[in-house]
Amino acid sequence: MTKFIKILLILFVPIYYIIISLRNFFFDIGLFKSEKVNGKVISIGNIVVGGSGKTPFVIYITKKLKELGWKPSVLSRGYGRKSKGYLLVSKDGYQIADVDKCGDEIYQTVIECKVPAAVAERRIEGASKLLKEVDSNIIVLDDAFQHRWIKRDVDIVLIDKNFFTNDSIFNHSLLPAGIMREPLSSVKRADAIILNKKFSNSKNDFAIKNLKKYNKPFFIASYKAISFIDMTRKTEHSLEDFDGQFSLIVSGVANPLSFLTILNKLGVDTTNKLIFKDHKNYTNKEVQLIRKTFYTTNSHSVITTEKDAVKLLKFAVEFDDIDIFYLKIDINIENEDKFIEFLKNKLNN
Repeated sequence: MTKFIKILLILFVPIYYIIISLRNFFFDIGLFKSEKVNGKVISIGNIVVGGSGKTPFVIYITKKLKELGWKPSVLSRGYGRKSKGYLLVSKDGYQIADVDKCGDEIYQTVIECKVPAAVAERRIEGASKLLKEVDSNIIVLDDAFQHRWIKRDVDIVLIDKNFFTNDSIFNHSLLPAGIMREPLSSVKRADAIILNKKFSNSKNDFAIKNLKKYNKPFFIASYKAISFIDMTRKTEHSLEDFDGQFSLIVSGVANPLSFLTILNKLGVDTTNKLIFKDHKNYTNKEVQLIRKTFYTTNSHSVITTEKDAVKLLKFAVEFDDIDIFYLKIDINIENEDKFIEFLKNKLNN
């Protein structure tokens, strides 16, 4: 989107602000009602469009719930999917829908967590159906902070630290000119705020100060690179094995900067890269572009994200002469014991 168009869109920001303010006001006074479903509900969301790290955190919290003895399931809207309405993605931890039909994020979550999952635009309908079809007593809602029609027991908001380091007016403006779904002050209705540093080692004091003033339980998260996984063979390789690799980087995520940054820190040469839009639906056209770029640049390998790998895997035959790896990451919570205690208290109330 050109800067000129963005400037024109600023004219529509007040209209958007009035609409979302009225909507939230109606929920706050009870004119709009949040409906309860037959199970506990945890919402993981943000206040900007994409790039806050929701999927890694959904995976993290789903695994923690299993460790705590719960029977979690995951419900997502399924952004980028080629289907509509309610769709059961996984039952008994095994996929029964392909990635094109359900979307990359929920597909990745099922692979990682082996839990029941579904996608649905209407969260109330989706949650009710999912709880009837599978053995689950708690639902993790992916990207549902703005979806207030469903009552939740825990409401968690993630915010990318880079949001505070980029002071562009377009970064901090509401839609449609900027990337903000709601004003920052909307975090007041959350039960907890998590600042995601991703791969950064530094703490942003300005960000921490701005978020702590809302007097909500506050935690800091970060990513940790674990290993590189061969996309087709599923073999695991150490991070040190890729030090000095001259690779072709393929990314279709909302904010690829942190991915490129950690690869550079690991010693991977990221000069050659193909950056696609978020939730990219790969077709044979992109596959051929990747193949052509790989050979013309004399790259050693292709390195991508796990989110992209779940969609590229269906082209395994086309890539049989190319080594493709994805970076395996984990999310860490500082003072994790306090976060788990917070979670237990909320769920037991």
